[in-house]
Amino acid sequence: MTIEAAPKRSAWSAIKVYGERRALVMLALGFASGLPNLLIFDTLSAWLRDAGLSLEVIAFFSLATLAYSLKLLWAPMIDRAAIPGLTQWLGHRRSWMLVCQALIMLGLWLISGVDPKTSLGLMAAFAVFVGFTSATQDIVIDAWRIEAADTEKQGAMAAAYQWGYRIAMIVAGVVPLAMSDVVGWSLSYALMAGLMVVGVAGVLGAPREAKHILRDIDFQGVAGVPWRDGIEWVIRLAIVLLGALIFGSGLAGNATVLQSVTTAIGQPQLGDAIKAAWEAKPFGVFAQVGGILTGVALIVVAALPIPGAPTRPGRYLSTALGAPFIDFFRRYGDVAGLILALICVYRLSDFVLNIMNPFYIDLGFDKLQIAEVRKVLGVVMSVIGVGLGGFCVARLGLMRSMVIGAFAGPISNLVFAWLAFQGPNLWALSVAIGVDNIASGFAGTCLIAYMSSLTGAGFTATQYAMFSSFYALLGKLVASQSGKVVEGSAKAADQGGMFAGLKGLFTGLPPETFASAMEKSGVTPAALGSGYVVFFVYSALLGVLGIILVFIVAARTADMPAGGTEADPEPEPEPA
Repeated sequence: MTIEAAPKRSAWSAIKVYGERRALVMLALGFASGLPNLLIFDTLSAWLRDAGLSLEVIAFFSLATLAYSLKLLWAPMIDRAAIPGLTQWLGHRRSWMLVCQALIMLGLWLISGVDPKTSLGLMAAFAVFVGFTSATQDIVIDAWRIEAADTEKQGAMAAAYQWGYRIAMIVAGVVPLAMSDVVGWSLSYALMAGLMVVGVAGVLGAPREAKHILRDIDFQGVAGVPWRDGIEWVIRLAIVLLGALIFGSGLAGNATVLQSVTTAIGQPQLGDAIKAAWEAKPFGVFAQVGGILTGVALIVVAALPIPGAPTRPGRYLSTALGAPFIDFFRRYGDVAGLILALICVYRLSDFVLNIMNPFYIDLGFDKLQIAEVRKVLGVVMSVIGVGLGGFCVARLGLMRSMVIGAFAGPISNLVFAWLAFQGPNLWALSVAIGVDNIASGFAGTCLIAYMSSLTGAGFTATQYAMFSSFYALLGKLVASQSGKVVEGSAKAADQGGMFAGLKGLFTGLPPETFASAMEKSGVTPAALGSGYVVFFVYSALLGVLGIILVFIVAARTADMPAGGTEADPEPEPEPA
């Protein structure tokens, strides 16, 4: 089967992509993206705990990042709206990035001036503000990355972005903690606000943008009635807001905000019931997915035009929210569903590995060993994998690299099955984690490049936000059953079932291997080891679906140009 007709690039030309101006800009923009995310999601929790706040309060602050789950909703505005003055000077995407970075700097500086002991609500408001502006920045950075480079360079662009992001996470996770005991948390966060200048330098150093394509909304034949349109806007936006709240809470798997809203309107029992359903083990995730679908349904209802009575709000919302989806399905036709299925399952074998820390502990490793290998070697191997992904996309082409990535995930999972037979052997742990991080970094870069290639002119931000919002949804469902697969297989092995033969492979291992199996899972150590082996084989088999789909999609889209089959519309002049 011919995966891709494009000829191979030389190895040197594939490496040179990383030294291009656009890739260096992406390194800075990746840093600007990762810095605020960790500061409000993780590092802020250390400040709050240091201030003596309860874990319940700290957990509530994690919802400041809810905007990252909801960015699909305002991505259409980012595609359509210009920044007065700045857009004419810098271009559509760079002007939005610069404004977002200025607002993030302001938000972090405002956080630095608040004492959580006396002004907790104000700090929460500033954290939400930073979360919203940071999510908006991510929308624009993704759109600029896609529009600034050809398809074969998207792997390197994605790799550079991820490198910058990881550097920012190290800085945001280490520097404020180290400085807090010396100069205090406030000055530490003020310094972090200043570090956003790295992103500003990236924007100002970026190449001049091509003229942005604007898609007009046709209001022909729809008369405006100000008072009626105003009422309709209020109703529609209220439904959108409710749908967004349910949708985002479902994606985050946290019903705390919904519980607060229902309590505020006098229905605390409803909020308690939702929270209990979402937190139920192991099937609460299905209730969360139900919340996601409910939220999507509400947003769709809010965007639909009124039958037989066209209005300007209905026309605007149905076009702004619906046109990017219609455009994607029109360009890819009957292959569109297969493409979306591929996005959902491509990294499924990785997403189900949500029980790895328990596995390492059960195997007999102590927490310090796990932390050292995962946080040091794992990060290094991940960086290498990301770079290899970008290199292969440039050297071999996108679909060939996607095929390699589709095989890499399942194969790396089988290395963990091998690890289960090694016992608490540190070099074996290093090999397994190293292979897994290289594979996941490679596959992740290929998937980012592939999703980038699917976007259409004028809808880049919205369509990429759509892909990135949903690609892990199926994995979330399947991952909820990981523990049941392990323990169910272990019990079957103990009862003489089809997995009983695996138990003999665990004889001769050190006594600390799966030593707490009977206490934790009610099975023998050898049976628990067998259960883990079955789980890793099962996780690898899940990846077979991605392998099959990537071949099918590659064959069905072999003759399509990047971005589908529909010609891009002529660019229209941007407003000043």
